[in-house]
Amino acid sequence: MLLKIVLEIIYKENQRKDMPFRHNASFIMSKYIIKGGKPLAGDVIINGAKNAALGIVAAAIMSDDMVTIENLPDVWDINVLLDAIKEMGAIVDRVDRHTVKIVGSMCSSAVDNENMRKMRGSYYLLGALLGKYKRAQVPLPGGCNIGSRPVEQHIKGFKQLGAKVEITYGGILSAEAESLKGSHIFFDIVSVGATINVMLAATLSSGVTILENVAKEPHIVDVANFLNSMGANIKGAGTDVIKIRGVEKLHGSTYSIIPDQIEAGTFMLAAAATRGDVLIKNVIPKHMEAISAKLSEIGAEVIENDDSIRVVATERLSSAQIKTFAYPGFPTDMQPQMTTLLALSNGTSTVTENIFDNRFKYVDELTRMGASIKVEGNVAIITGVEQLTGATICSPDLRAGAALVMAGLVAKDFSVVEQVEYIERGYEEFEVKLRSLGAEIEKVPDDVDEITYIKKMRLKSIS
Repeated sequence: MLLKIVLEIIYKENQRKDMPFRHNASFIMSKYIIKGGKPLAGDVIINGAKNAALGIVAAAIMSDDMVTIENLPDVWDINVLLDAIKEMGAIVDRVDRHTVKIVGSMCSSAVDNENMRKMRGSYYLLGALLGKYKRAQVPLPGGCNIGSRPVEQHIKGFKQLGAKVEITYGGILSAEAESLKGSHIFFDIVSVGATINVMLAATLSSGVTILENVAKEPHIVDVANFLNSMGANIKGAGTDVIKIRGVEKLHGSTYSIIPDQIEAGTFMLAAAATRGDVLIKNVIPKHMEAISAKLSEIGAEVIENDDSIRVVATERLSSAQIKTFAYPGFPTDMQPQMTTLLALSNGTSTVTENIFDNRFKYVDELTRMGASIKVEGNVAIITGVEQLTGATICSPDLRAGAALVMAGLVAKDFSVVEQVEYIERGYEEFEVKLRSLGAEIEKVPDDVDEITYIKKMRLKSIS
């Protein structure tokens, strides 16, 4: 009880101070103005993994004790989730920009936050709340419009644990059970979301749960390790079979999130596209193997160290054939960035998207910049060109937005990338990090006259 009171006082005091690291979860409509043609060079530090953080923050409310999460990325998706659990009654103390303390003992079992409908990670609260309270109500997930995100595998898993699940009017996913009992669950398809969600619920069930045909992504292992640090008994995360022996309760923990595989990969490909030389720090090289292998295959130099990767490209790279698959295959979240790189490479490349059915919307924007790409179903056929030309382009989603920024960095003259709020869902201070590597990129409000601003950038560049 004393701990709750102390944390409530800390939280209210932080609110009054309007602390600079407490970012709100609202979008500020902005755009990037980029002058292309400069190779990226220098060092960049990668933040914590957004996809791991979503599952870990949700899992944190499963304990009544204080949980400290370190290396937390300061991005929109995470801030929305923190706001949501705070509205549910959890005590949330943002110690600094990348550290948060959470006490979930006051949590409600229902999520009522409009922004939660806009992000995929909202459904992780369903598994966390169902496990803890044996009942939960969460809005159906949204996020980037890159294809269907079915929840059938989540529902199947919850039902096999003994829960009744229904989708009610207004898009609310509800689950309830008198008790949760361990079960043998075989997923029909490999699903990252379902693997994490059912793992959360099963952690506080009775008996043993076996999950088969599970996803193996690094952030699934990270969520399992976090749960184990709170007293869970989970084995096999990162393999085809996860075994969970249910426990009665979880205790507090201090845990640091793994580096973001996709942010690291984005900077690796940006270095190669601009023919630069970049040292990407705070990474786990094993997580990057699929990306590193393709970069080496097409002619870039990739140098791995214990916790960093250096990418060097001095010449135009060659073509490749890419197929996205679940980890350890080539990640779908790196597909737009890789397509942009191959649009500038020698020869003809193909990129096959096997995960999402609507992930080539950005291709029209690249074509407007001079890329030669033809999409047939789930395959993009790319004929490399020597140069892209600056244009005003629009981010259709998070990863495509990052890819279009890459295109702007290599294009001739100026580019304007609109709807950067999508990019800010998953990249912390993207433009700041790029500027530290020598890029000429500025973030400006949507209502700024870009023609006037570009003239100012030209004059600044000349002087």
